[in-house]
Amino acid sequence: MKRILVTGGAGFLGSHLCDLLLEEGNEVLCVDNLFTGRRKNIHHLLDNKNFEFFRHDVTMPLFVEVDEIYNLACPASPIHYQFDPVQTTKTSVIGAINMLGLAKRLKVRILQASTSEVYGDPEIHPQPESYKGSVSVTGPRACYDEGKRCAETLFFDYHRQNKLSIKVMRIFNTYGPRMNPFDGRVVSNFIVQALQGKDITIFGDGKQTRSFCYVDDLIQGMHKLMLSREGFTGPVNIGNPVEFTMMELAKNVLELTGSKSKLKFMPLPQDDPMQRKPVIDLAKKELEWEPKVQLKEGLDKTISYFEKTLTEMG
Repeated sequence: MKRILVTGGAGFLGSHLCDLLLEEGNEVLCVDNLFTGRRKNIHHLLDNKNFEFFRHDVTMPLFVEVDEIYNLACPASPIHYQFDPVQTTKTSVIGAINMLGLAKRLKVRILQASTSEVYGDPEIHPQPESYKGSVSVTGPRACYDEGKRCAETLFFDYHRQNKLSIKVMRIFNTYGPRMNPFDGRVVSNFIVQALQGKDITIFGDGKQTRSFCYVDDLIQGMHKLMLSREGFTGPVNIGNPVEFTMMELAKNVLELTGSKSKLKFMPLPQDDPMQRKPVIDLAKKELEWEPKVQLKEGLDKTISYFEKTLTEMG
């Protein structure tokens, strides 16, 4: 049995990771400041004797004893990370320094949940890990994009300087149960608007693309990366290589919800990438991982979750 620290553990991805680690017989210390994480996401775990929740902000030092660290703490949707951009950068950079310092003291392996946003609005499509990105350092998304890029730099410098065992994954668009219905992400936006009979808001002409990975697949990839061989650090893309336009996503949501919502086109936000699709050859080779859940199957499960959530909210 390992004692495993999950920062951001009450968030969308973090709570699913806590589930998996507990199912495997580990003790889990879930740390979250509940800025975007929600107690509801971990409520079902609070009676588990191997689960502990600690409300804490990773920009402050943390003194605990653990065997592994998954660093997921950081708001990940534009609405949330642009709400307090300075704090977002602090969470990515100072949070990484604090968690790396803890891992160094304890001599334990640490995984960084990085993001496809490090590629910015890509000039190469699809994006391999070798692509260095096209990122605005001054735009409204820079607090997240550059914060995550700096965190990756810190991870590799700690690895080189202190021989720290690190794993870095670049997460592409992920969806599923426990997403915040009002986080501003395209999947939650479309589903909530469809269920409420409101216009579905499409930014731009709807031809921009994303690749959507169901949360269970993503968490399996994350776990496989943590358990991978010592010499493999990443960064490694974890995401679904099947590409969909925003129009295709909207039509799928309308079909699965049976909604009569209309499409409403709005101007494209600044620095919003036009294409996003991972090359996952490295994950296939090193982790023997690739996503299994098809979009319609995953959307169906996500819609059921949102229907229940919206009903509970009245």
